[in-house]
Amino acid sequence: MSASSKAPPAAVARFRTRLMIAIMLVITAITALVLFLAQRGAGAAAEQAMREEFRGELQALHNAHAVRHAALVERCRSLVRKPRIHAALEDDALDLLYPSAREELRDTMEASPGVPPVADTYALRARFYRFLDRQGAVIPPPDAADVGALTPAEEAQLALPRVPAQPQLGYLAWGGPDTDGTVVETIAMPIVSDETGEVIAALVLGFEPPLQGDPREDAGIRRGIWLQGRLHLPALARPARANLEARLAATVGRREAGENRFAADLAGGPHLVFSKRLNPDSLFPPAYEVCVYPLAALRAHQRRLRWRVLGAAAGVLLLGWGASRGVAARFARPVEKLAEDSAEDRAQLRRTEDALEVINADLQRAARFSADASHQLKTPVTVLRAGLEELLARPSLDPEECRELSALIHQTYRLSNVIEDLLLLSRMDAGRLKIEFGPVNLGQLIEAALDDLGALPDELGLKVETDLPATLFVAGEKRYLALILQNLLENARKYNRPEGRLRIAARATDDAGVVLAVGNTGPTIPPAAQAHIFERFHRGSAGENVPGYGLGLNLAHELARLHGGELRLVRSADDWTEFIMRLQAAPVTAEAFS
Repeated sequence: MSASSKAPPAAVARFRTRLMIAIMLVITAITALVLFLAQRGAGAAAEQAMREEFRGELQALHNAHAVRHAALVERCRSLVRKPRIHAALEDDALDLLYPSAREELRDTMEASPGVPPVADTYALRARFYRFLDRQGAVIPPPDAADVGALTPAEEAQLALPRVPAQPQLGYLAWGGPDTDGTVVETIAMPIVSDETGEVIAALVLGFEPPLQGDPREDAGIRRGIWLQGRLHLPALARPARANLEARLAATVGRREAGENRFAADLAGGPHLVFSKRLNPDSLFPPAYEVCVYPLAALRAHQRRLRWRVLGAAAGVLLLGWGASRGVAARFARPVEKLAEDSAEDRAQLRRTEDALEVINADLQRAARFSADASHQLKTPVTVLRAGLEELLARPSLDPEECRELSALIHQTYRLSNVIEDLLLLSRMDAGRLKIEFGPVNLGQLIEAALDDLGALPDELGLKVETDLPATLFVAGEKRYLALILQNLLENARKYNRPEGRLRIAARATDDAGVVLAVGNTGPTIPPAAQAHIFERFHRGSAGENVPGYGLGLNLAHELARLHGGELRLVRSADDWTEFIMRLQAAPVTAEAFS
């Protein structure tokens, strides 16, 4: 080998460097993709776990609140049954109403009326009570000290548009607009007359709601009440509360009686906010429970996961860098050897290229031959059939030889049909098949196809049923429509069962179309194979023992498409398989009947 045939060391070094860079780029891309997927999956899993924890906490709180509310309603229902209260209302002795109620409700009121209690959140002690008349207006008490002190504005919030027939849940805001204030839960319990059965008044009691000072604050959930455009959530700072009030004003009204969740940036950190209507179908103003869950722990957990994944990715990249150097050096050795090939090797390469050009030309000729083969096969098949028929006509043949020759002639006809189908499919694939549309009498076409079908040996004893109108014309080319019918009927006959049925029906539709249905009894098509029945050369398990090449349905499907229609399988179950073909209707003219 001459020195000139050796590869320059610089060229080999450049190849090795490029190979190493390519390997590193592939490793980096794969690592980045894995990093992205791992980070997103870990973040989604952490967020899902947080949401599950949040939903669990909320469900526990809602269950406790539901138990408490049921207890309050039952307590109020027992209070309105007090006889002295009923007597004062039914005798219209309103001056005796509050004095009588003071004795009856003594155990219900707090020890120090008007003073916010420092008691258990779930205690059933009332802060105040008032009575409503038949119109829903507040009956003023003679002495507020006995019934719980309220300002006129607070007392006006207890009035209702009408006296309720069912218990009503509401919320009343205490404190001025410049204070954080508090919220009292109110229950209006109707008082029904013992004499007439009508609602004559209502008792309204105010209780400390379970949403403020909740014992679950250590779980991270801060809870408050959204009432009449204000958020009562003392645990949240004023600026954060104002920001949240603006978000709630824009979102609460969209789903007034349902639930709403959204993320918000409060107090310098992300939070998950949940709101839900507390008193749906109530005559009191709507009030909403608002829960704020901090996402700082989730974000910190996601950052830790991100750094862990980044650390692992950095380690993978370092290992990949070292491995790429070794792999590049190893893969460069064959290249170096190839670069040092002799001139004879390069000449051999040129000879190989010349040989490939010759092979390519042969392949081109083979491709043209495959396009023309079906045309050229028709003549030898015809000659073969003529020779076999001539042999069959000889009187010297015995019956066994006649049967064998007849079978061979039958096979030539089958081969001719396959060649014709392949020719037609090749023309359709090349886009050279054009349909000459004209009116075609579908009824006559079906009768002719059934006559052809009846001429075949019927070993199964099939019963043929038809449901055809007197005249029904479609737009298309007669010979291709006949081929579609022939394939559908032949398919229905081959895949039928002994003593089975074959049904063909046609009808016009309201959208200037025609629907043709062909159904048959017999083995059904498995669901897994139904999507492939119109594919070329496809034969399912039911056709293993049935003659054919898997071209009929494909050809019928393509011809229906060229006619501007469609052919599809609509049913194959319970011993019944049915195909439907939709075509365009054609106007009936005198020429169509000729």
